[in-house]
Amino acid sequence: MPKAKANGIELHYEEGGDPSAPAMLLVMGFGAQLTLWPDELVDALADEGFRVIRYDNRDIGLSEKFDGMKAPGPIKLTLLSKIGLKPKVPYTLADMAKDGVGLLDALGIEKAHIVGASMGGMIAQHMAAKYPARCLSFTQVFSTTGNPKLPQAKKEALNALVTRPKSEDEAALIDHGMMLARTIGSPAYPTEDGRLRERVEGTIRRSYYPEGPTRHLSAILADGDRSRMVRDITVPTLVLHGEADPLVPCEGGRDTAACIPGAKIRTIPGWGHDLPLELVDELAREIASHANAHSA
Repeated sequence: MPKAKANGIELHYEEGGDPSAPAMLLVMGFGAQLTLWPDELVDALADEGFRVIRYDNRDIGLSEKFDGMKAPGPIKLTLLSKIGLKPKVPYTLADMAKDGVGLLDALGIEKAHIVGASMGGMIAQHMAAKYPARCLSFTQVFSTTGNPKLPQAKKEALNALVTRPKSEDEAALIDHGMMLARTIGSPAYPTEDGRLRERVEGTIRRSYYPEGPTRHLSAILADGDRSRMVRDITVPTLVLHGEADPLVPCEGGRDTAACIPGAKIRTIPGWGHDLPLELVDELAREIASHANAHSA
């Protein structure tokens, strides 16, 4: 299993495509392992001519865990942010952006196309804003600036995300994972039950670590509104967002595109907060076309 020392911690990563091709770094979201990037999408991007690198964020999957580090709860974090106080959290999204840049360092990659999904899009915003010399292009997938004035997640989607499984028996974990996937997924592109069960089961057996998402959530909430930072992004940007996303409403993507000069946006009807196989080829074409237009 390939691991690299990045930003002082150990990250697990996987690669696809020609090692000599332009690098493309895929940054996954809240509580999600690198396997949430479908193999089919990785293969499609590799076929488009990229060295595709996906990795487990800190505190999840097979990357280094932060055992014993306590994170304040979401209510306390929200109250502190409302009165203008910066909460103390185990780590920040800026730290996670340094992880991604550190992985590029470890792999000897000077510049890469950065693709971030959900929380990964927020991390990638930090990378594009603070390390523009390392970013050939930036593609944001169903993410947001964190502007509190934007529409928030639908109640059922948020509840599904933060609710713990009924038990830690594998059957209960699989049922919970399938419920979450169905709740936030694409109404126009539902995943067949057998394939969804197989994917969720594989994810749980690869790694089950419920403490990591708690600290991920604290990093997101502590980051607050990134609108000002996002306006400073000069890296060529593409925003992809589903018009049926119940977790991060499409307005989050539209706001990001409006903040970044020259950003392009593509919204897709019926697409929710997942990466359905039916959209793999279309998403790969969009991402590859944007990256190819800005390769060094």
